[in-house]
Amino acid sequence: MEHVDVLIIGAGLSGVGAAAQVRTRLPGKTVAVLESRAAKGGTWDLFRYPGIRSDSDMFTFGYTWRPWDSDVALADGALIRDYIDTVAREYDVDRLIRFGHRVTRAVWDSASARWTVTASVGDPAADETVTMTASFLWSCAGYYKYDEGFQPTWPGMADFEGQVVHPQHWPDDLDHAGKRVVVVGSGATAVTLVPAMALGEGPAEHVTMLQRTPTYILNRARRDPVARLLTRWRAPDRVIYRAARWFNIVQAVASYQLSMRWPERAKAFIRKEVARQLPEGIDVDEHFSPPYDPWAQRLCFVPSGDLFKAFRGGTASIVTDTIDTFTPTGVRLTSGAEIDADLVVTATGFHMQVPLGGVDLEVDGEPVAYADHLAYKSLMLSDVPNFFFTLGYTNASWTLKADLVIDYACRLMAHLDRHGLQQAVPVPDPAVQRRPLMPLTSGYIQRSAHLLPAEGDRAPWRLDQNYFVDRRVIRKGAIDDGVLRFT
Repeated sequence: MEHVDVLIIGAGLSGVGAAAQVRTRLPGKTVAVLESRAAKGGTWDLFRYPGIRSDSDMFTFGYTWRPWDSDVALADGALIRDYIDTVAREYDVDRLIRFGHRVTRAVWDSASARWTVTASVGDPAADETVTMTASFLWSCAGYYKYDEGFQPTWPGMADFEGQVVHPQHWPDDLDHAGKRVVVVGSGATAVTLVPAMALGEGPAEHVTMLQRTPTYILNRARRDPVARLLTRWRAPDRVIYRAARWFNIVQAVASYQLSMRWPERAKAFIRKEVARQLPEGIDVDEHFSPPYDPWAQRLCFVPSGDLFKAFRGGTASIVTDTIDTFTPTGVRLTSGAEIDADLVVTATGFHMQVPLGGVDLEVDGEPVAYADHLAYKSLMLSDVPNFFFTLGYTNASWTLKADLVIDYACRLMAHLDRHGLQQAVPVPDPAVQRRPLMPLTSGYIQRSAHLLPAEGDRAPWRLDQNYFVDRRVIRKGAIDDGVLRFT
């Protein structure tokens, strides 16, 4: 049976980064990456809907150790895929990836200090599996299911004569040119799709954004102003990257912290910014004033105000209402109004992947019920040895947190090697109080919150969701902190 020191689940942004840095920082360790799909890139290879892009700036969404070498702040999916491909090639990660391997089960044995991992190979119907062992298991599979999005059902859908599409499964041959489109949703996917379909190549006749609840939306420059300024001044690339990166980190942390402390002021600021970009006839309070505080759900950023440009140009409109029923020619709303449509896009979210990575874990003969465990520094599980998971920020760039997980995992493995140890397991204090691991009120989180591990009410069982604090705790904090038990 094949054995590796570090077995990574997932070859997306997190998995490629983890593999690259383990190879660089711990060159004596063997590494393998198991990827369920036929290509790397994760989210950025899966999603192919019009306009797919990052809603975080690329100077913090890129890896700390591999600069993003462009002034494009909100990059499209193709650029992000190219970036991941480049990193995988530069760090020789490609040869470590086993495609078509879906990890289904992992069993830890303390006596041998090893994980035994089972993965299905190729077509699940063929029932072909492979088994290997690892000293460390690291889930970089993200938190939502790739094979199915969240698709509500409404009365009358079977009678609709047009086409219904979920963004997670966008057909390659779908042509929306000249069509009447309804995009159901108000999150990051919807605010990306609407301007892309209304203003992009082969535009739709009209796009209606149909939302049940408004979302906080802010404009953001497509190209980073700090990077553009320093480029004009011919500053070295290293200086440009570091300056733009830290500017964006400070901006993100400050805006989040200020919103938490003074939510009413944050609401007023966002409302003012949105109102000045809307055309006459679109009411800011009806369509852009959510019933929750900023950052209770993730804010949406639109590059160079493209969503508002679509509204001002008349090629897109917004309706706040709920669907009563589909009709043969469109949808009828609860208010009684009807919207004609040739194409309905259900940007209604996704299903969280629970447990993390979709893997059944077992420790010394006992199944791991994720909801019964605490997250240690939001990267390990209580009472589960030699297991890491990467869960990025929800209030800032995913990769800021992913890089901190990499730092910690590499430090921990190096610590074990230096001291001749094999196992590390977080052991919780019974006095620690449980809190939600992901406290956002977003629907996709609330639907699965009861299945997730919890965080605690104190460090190291909770993080502040503040990069500067978390950086000190994770990157600089002592490995032997009295919480981890070593053998």
